[in-house]
Amino acid sequence: MPDRSERSTEAPNAVDRSFRLLRFIAEGGQTGNVSEAARQLGVNRITLMRLIASLEALGLIVEDGSGHRLGMPFLTLAAAALGSSDLIAHARAVLPTLAVSTRMSAYLVVREGADIVYSLAEVPDTPLVSQIRVGSRLPAYRATPGLAMLALLPRAELEQMCATQWPEEDAPSFDALSARLAEVRADGCAWSHSGLEAGIDSCAAPILDAAGNPVAALSIAGPSRLFADRPEHDEALALPVKRAAAQISKLLA
Repeated sequence: MPDRSERSTEAPNAVDRSFRLLRFIAEGGQTGNVSEAARQLGVNRITLMRLIASLEALGLIVEDGSGHRLGMPFLTLAAAALGSSDLIAHARAVLPTLAVSTRMSAYLVVREGADIVYSLAEVPDTPLVSQIRVGSRLPAYRATPGLAMLALLPRAELEQMCATQWPEEDAPSFDALSARLAEVRADGCAWSHSGLEAGIDSCAAPILDAAGNPVAALSIAGPSRLFADRPEHDEALALPVKRAAAQISKLLA
């Protein structure tokens, strides 16, 4: 039998692996090919099979033919956690109006280190709107909500991200990112034209906490034809995003 110190080491490892598997599935990862899934998760095949069996027994994941999806007990727990968040509660009240008034998909996006995660979405009943899935994770520099938050971070933190956090070949240099973020600060929002989804434009504004730190961002995204290369049209779309973000910021203060 392992002693207490061995058990204390094993338990965090098991929790970490379980969490990584749940996140992998939530972000669209496929478990049908166990060997490939194990490689992506950084565990061996037998360990992954044991994790899958354990989470299936708890109902946290459910087999769906092509792999697994999150089970109802996990979704219920996540919904309860989200419902207790002031940020989420305020965004839920704001997003429907933002989506209807702009005729575009509206999102609440939070930052986790150098990444962003799409946490809430409201999609209007119109064709050809953006369909970014809730739970999607991206490097912060790749999308307007990330840029809106990065623009308000200290220089040292940005330098560290550029140097160590973004290994992608298309990741911007610190100088290039700084130039882009200067434009975001000047506009009070971030713009993208087919930057993330082909034919889809986006605008995002930051949500600030009581200390003025960016804790999230609101964004809208829709077909490029609904955007126009005219300052007055751009501002007409940016204004409701800025107002909604400022409204939530005020409620968080």
